Amino acid sequence: MFVGGFATFAMVYSTQPLLPLLAAEFGVGAASASLTVSATAAGLALMLIPGSVLADRLGRQWVMKASLALAAVLAFATAFAPDFASMLVLRALLGAAVAGLPAAAMAYIGEEIAPGAQARAMGLYIAGNALGGMSGRFVAALLTDWGSWRLALGVIGVLGLLSALVFWQRLPASQNFRARAATPARIAADTLAIYRDPGLPALFLVAFVAMGGFVGLYNFLGFRLLGAPYELGQSAIGAIFLLYLVGTWASALSGRLADRHGRRKVLWPMVAVMGGGLALTLAQPLWLVIAGVGVFTFGFFAAHALASGWVGRRAGERRALASALYLASYYLGASVLGSLAGTAWSAWQWPGVATLVGACVLVTAVIAVWLRRLPAPASGAD
Repeated sequence: MFVGGFATFAMVYSTQPLLPLLAAEFGVGAASASLTVSATAAGLALMLIPGSVLADRLGRQWVMKASLALAAVLAFATAFAPDFASMLVLRALLGAAVAGLPAAAMAYIGEEIAPGAQARAMGLYIAGNALGGMSGRFVAALLTDWGSWRLALGVIGVLGLLSALVFWQRLPASQNFRARAATPARIAADTLAIYRDPGLPALFLVAFVAMGGFVGLYNFLGFRLLGAPYELGQSAIGAIFLLYLVGTWASALSGRLADRHGRRKVLWPMVAVMGGGLALTLAQPLWLVIAGVGVFTFGFFAAHALASGWVGRRAGERRALASALYLASYYLGASVLGSLAGTAWSAWQWPGVATLVGACVLVTAVIAVWLRRLPAPASGAD
């Protein structure tokens, strides 16, 4: 599952450090260039529910394996996009194809891992997401400096294909999966039951605003650091994404803290950490900006690991659909708010982006504090 998460997010976010270069290459603005990320996130969001339905019907393993293999082929094809419109279409299809893996991943972990170890297992899976996102961004930026952006995206596609091969060979067989009929009536009934739970919709909103703020910050960090007074090169900007190692550690640590103290006591402090990191990015010295991004990244990945694991615990047998709804909110936030940050950048540069991201952090904090008083579900799992 670590390998699957790694490959997924290496492919999904490979264009993010290249946004200024793609804007210049295709003659589009900053907000338009960010659509290479937002289109992929939108494709993911739209296909997560169908992916979860297929996973309920056909099995978690088959859906995840097919999803990763098809996405790798599409990722490789983006290296040969002849124009910006073709790039956007391929990136949207990539998001739609890869959706099957995250749609089934949390349900697979919930079914196959003992309850006492689920938070740690989810933390490890999210850590794979973080490391993959970091590696995809860093490798893409580095190879672009050495060769071209087409070379970079081609190599990311090959990395996806190799990861898919490992995933097909090594993923353990499901022992506890039971197929469920994918009828419209059952899906509608399960959706209503999920939204009757007071905690699950709140966690979906956490996913939307937290991820939207996170992607907005990283989308336009490169534009800021390319300009005065920093004027960093593509490789140096790509190296900023090594801060995702902090996210890898944060995800695993948050799982251990949740097992020990409970999610409701750990989530809101991690959101506060995000706010502190964002404040540091408003400083001028480069080292403070980088430190702020690192602190923000730590808080975000910790909060995401906690919230996503909490969804699986509260949803019970509906965990596949609930996980898909959580992730749909997560990627819709990345698509909508990540692109909205482009408007903020065009109008007010970094202070505008920071204001938008700060609003996202504030909303997340309010929800996290409210969740502290959330009663446990009837099943007692929380």
